[in-house]
Amino acid sequence: MSSSLLSRLCHVLVAATLCLTHLPRFAGAQPVTRAEAARRALAAGPRVALARADTAAARAALITARALPNPTLAATRSKDTPQNHLILDVPVDAPWVRGPRVGAARATARAARLRFVSERTAALLEVDTTYTMALAAHARFRLSRQTARDADSLRTMTAARRDAGDASDLDVDLATITAGQQSNVAATDSLTYMSTVLTVQTLMGIPADSATIVLVDSLRLAPEETTRFLRTLDSATTGALLLPSARTSSAIAGAPSVAAAEATLQAAELAVVRERRSVFGAPSLQAGVEWGDPASDSAHELLPTFGVSIPLPLFDRNRGPIAQAQAERDRARAELAAARLLVQQRLVEGLRERESLRARLVRDQDLVVRAERVAAKSLTAYREGASALPAVLEARRAARDVLGQYVDDLAALMTLESELRALTQPVTVP
Repeated sequence: MSSSLLSRLCHVLVAATLCLTHLPRFAGAQPVTRAEAARRALAAGPRVALARADTAAARAALITARALPNPTLAATRSKDTPQNHLILDVPVDAPWVRGPRVGAARATARAARLRFVSERTAALLEVDTTYTMALAAHARFRLSRQTARDADSLRTMTAARRDAGDASDLDVDLATITAGQQSNVAATDSLTYMSTVLTVQTLMGIPADSATIVLVDSLRLAPEETTRFLRTLDSATTGALLLPSARTSSAIAGAPSVAAAEATLQAAELAVVRERRSVFGAPSLQAGVEWGDPASDSAHELLPTFGVSIPLPLFDRNRGPIAQAQAERDRARAELAAARLLVQQRLVEGLRERESLRARLVRDQDLVVRAERVAAKSLTAYREGASALPAVLEARRAARDVLGQYVDDLAALMTLESELRALTQPVTVP
């Protein structure tokens, strides 16, 4: 393939990349901040909607558990005297049955509310981290787009030097290939950015058939007060793999997922008590009247009748529901233990990763300055004929890689701090 054809192909790729860049703005996209994305995710996001429905179902179950059984009115007629019978059967909601039933339902409703809080926190974390990833993807796309423009400018400069007799056709082909590769990278980064924006839209409850939002926040670190708050946990979590401190244990116990698991275990334990108390069913009181004796002088005289109905557990002692409740309790215990271990592990790992990322960002900032300086000097040297083209390409590649690494580390630190805030924020028990 000739150098002129490669040059035209490079121009086409750069033009296509620029079109992809400005598509959302031309479509009249709505500017969305991070706070607005979080608010929309809580209001219309699918994750919170499912948790809200589970909470409503648990409240309905509590209303059902508190309800008193309805009486039964039976009217019968027989050939024996008295022939007419009218009996009212009133079930007695025994305290030993009603107490565990209502308690289990109340604990289940509380567990559902805590799961809603946990899902709400998870939804906020998900939309926050996805927003950060979208900002990082946009920054990478802008970097790759600028790199593609610089590579095309370098190709033009190399072609001019060749025409002047200071460069060869091999240098032009090498510069053209590099420019085409950078245009491909920019096109790929534009698609990645568009994909993350559509993911943010989905979390906000907006259809993702087209990009209708534009992210307006910048890729920056958390506020200073959040950083100071997270810094207070460093001393408490140092060496937490050996012996967790009281503050670390308090942070683990206050995590939304752990609080929800504890409430679920409490509800499961009360469910076992409820099923064991249900071995003896609730008794019922019977009261009624009888009349209609043809042989009696007072055929229409009302004769009162009273009785008590007591269920006898002769054939079924509620073994199946008891075994099922015990299995649910064991499962809740295992889930609580797993939730505590996961939160502890992620908290310790996250704090260590945060310190490592902070140190890497400091190094990245220094490397960015040095790499940009080397790239600028190498380009100047090549323009003056004091350096070869491969040295310029290598310097610009190093500068691009360092800038990309800085963007990735900054996004990773912001995501990690959001996760640590979600793990350590206090949960208000409803």
